[in-house]
Amino acid sequence: MRTRSRTVALTILGAAAFTVAGCRDEQVEAQAFPDLASCQAAAVNGGLVTADQCSQAFAEAEALHVEAAPRYDSLAVCEEQHGAGNCGSEDQQVSQGGSGSIFMPLLAGYLIGSMLGRAGGGMAASQPMYRNAQGGFTNAAGTTNFGSNAGRASMSSQNFTRPATTAGQAPMTRATAASRGGFGGSSAGRSIGG
Repeated sequence: MRTRSRTVALTILGAAAFTVAGCRDEQVEAQAFPDLASCQAAAVNGGLVTADQCSQAFAEAEALHVEAAPRYDSLAVCEEQHGAGNCGSEDQQVSQGGSGSIFMPLLAGYLIGSMLGRAGGGMAASQPMYRNAQGGFTNAAGTTNFGSNAGRASMSSQNFTRPATTAGQAPMTRATAASRGGFGGSSAGRSIGG
């Protein structure tokens, strides 16, 4: 009986250590690209990810854009949040059709992270990037603002958390956006270095 109790105690201790380790804010190497060609060019020169991972990550960012991009009830409200000329209608951006009376920011790049920290060998995660009203860039959730859509930095893995789905949901109105402090208004700024 004594041996069994000791085994259970070690198992619980091991599980607790794993849980504590899982709560830490993991840092990952990430790189932002304005387009697929920029990522593939960087991959040839020993970049963070391979050319194949670039293609996969770009496709994932585009799919996430369709599913989770912020949606607004008018072009004016979208442009207030993302800048003039940085928005289009949902039906222009969604291949399976969308509403011409719902507006979304245009995809302005993508952020890709090497979740295992090894170029070519690790799992890659990606997020679409959008312009914000201040001339910078933000992720789909609006939780982080970036100074550029090109460059490399170490950042929290939280930047790659999948945002809530907005497709099929009621679009934001001017009042909704204002009550949030604007899209990404309460988020921290982040600099991506070259």
